[in-house]
Amino acid sequence: MRTDTLFKDKTVFSYEIFPPRRTAPIDTIYHTLDRLKGQQPDFISVTLGAGGKGANLSTADIAQKIQDEQFLPSVAHLPAVNFSKGEIIAILEELKQKKVENILALRGDILPDKEPKKDFSYANDLVAFIQEQGDFNIIGACYPETHSDAASSVEDIRNLKRKVDSGTNQLISQLFFDNHYFYTFKEKCDIAAIEVPIQAGIMPVVNKKQIERMVKMSNVTLPTKFLKMMERYEHNPEAIRDAGIAYAINQIVDLVTQGADGIHLYTMNNPYVAQKIREATRSLFNT
Repeated sequence: MRTDTLFKDKTVFSYEIFPPRRTAPIDTIYHTLDRLKGQQPDFISVTLGAGGKGANLSTADIAQKIQDEQFLPSVAHLPAVNFSKGEIIAILEELKQKKVENILALRGDILPDKEPKKDFSYANDLVAFIQEQGDFNIIGACYPETHSDAASSVEDIRNLKRKVDSGTNQLISQLFFDNHYFYTFKEKCDIAAIEVPIQAGIMPVVNKKQIERMVKMSNVTLPTKFLKMMERYEHNPEAIRDAGIAYAINQIVDLVTQGADGIHLYTMNNPYVAQKIREATRSLFNT
């Protein structure tokens, strides 16, 4: 099932999971999926792994497992900098065979110790290429606080418009902790005539190490109330987990109330956290 059709009838709620590292047992992802059963998000997306690093189980395999066992649409992440045109064609053929219709087309992380492939410089190049290869629903990423490589928010919106015009049917935002940034971003999209559904990406933070990693990798602002919460509970693992869950729930309630097209929850493969957030907000998505 194409996930872009879901937005016609409801506010969409989805999950993101990631494959195990090569050094981790394959069973870890099966365990995560088993514990997510019954939570019934509208779809689940599967990353390629942080920094575009591969896993010991393919993204396509996990996406197929989600569809076959959870009866949910799945989305496979596909970063442009990691693959040549020939490799992309092979991946698309595998996705077709496994009946995975939805692709999150990304530029991907450019790492200092890894030479990027040269066939696709930008996400919109990959989007246009996928369009030529088959009937996929193509999803794109967007950045409420502006992509770190963009010279300005204006340039970033222009690039996003180009990506949508190349064939992107829906968007999922990078995580943020101040909803004001998302609302301002949405206004800019409206002005630029970017008219596809945009899901707000929400990441529940459950430990201090997670924050330090995010600040290093992402161009996100940490509001004062968020920092005070982390500071107060940083030495109490249970309290910081519960506070992080509560913070994410408050964000989601506000976003849905203000008419967001959907919520995409970055689960970090933590079924307990996903379940608590799903239980607290489920009724918001049924009205």
